[in-house]
Amino acid sequence: MTEGPARALAVDLGTVRVGLALSDPLGFTGQPMGFLPRRALRDDLAALIEIIKKHDVATVVVGHPLLMSGIAGEKAQDAQAFAERLRAEAVCTVVLWDERLTTVQAQRALIEGNVSRRDRKKVVDAAAAALMLQSWLDSQPTK
Repeated sequence: MTEGPARALAVDLGTVRVGLALSDPLGFTGQPMGFLPRRALRDDLAALIEIIKKHDVATVVVGHPLLMSGIAGEKAQDAQAFAERLRAEAVCTVVLWDERLTTVQAQRALIEGNVSRRDRKKVVDAAAAALMLQSWLDSQPTK
């Protein structure tokens, strides 16, 4: 990794796609970055490691889909296990971040923006990742 500001990458784990969002180099804003199709865990991790290296990512923010009650259900446990595997292979910090309602917020924003249903399916995962990333960035101490 290079010296100076480094980026954060958000990962929104879905069953079909992994939504991605990347911060600007100074860590102020998060933008959608597209998605990776879900494959085998080994392939998903390898693709993320490449993105981490390419963009000099210092922190990966993995969505932690807690239940509304705050309890970690099956999907949250899957995210925890994914984060642990990524921690073991990545040379950066990996954190879990509460992502409750980010997909709902992303869907609403896309609907309000008159994005067609077909096009929403293509971008909702990245939009949800961007919302989650922005929430995490906003929670960080002022630089």
